[in-house]
Amino acid sequence: MKSKETLDLTGLACPMPIVKVSKAMKTLEPGEIIDALTSDPGALTDFPAWANTSGNEIIKTQTEGENTRFYIKKAERSEPV
Repeated sequence: MKSKETLDLTGLACPMPIVKVSKAMKTLEPGEIIDALTSDPGALTDFPAWANTSGNEIIKTQTEGENTRFYIKKAERSEPV
């Protein structure tokens, strides 16, 4: 899966992974994808909740050891968060 940007968010605790992803999403064009690698266990619930409220789409979630990688597609029209 080709992503426009990769964010290494390992070592960051809530809410910083969401804050950094939200900021990065603002630089993307609709339909572009970023991947975010996080070690925060809360991300498994935080990222889907954020995607639901922002209108962006998590298209793939992948476990990598103790980390989780999220592939997130920018919505065609996202609501401000």
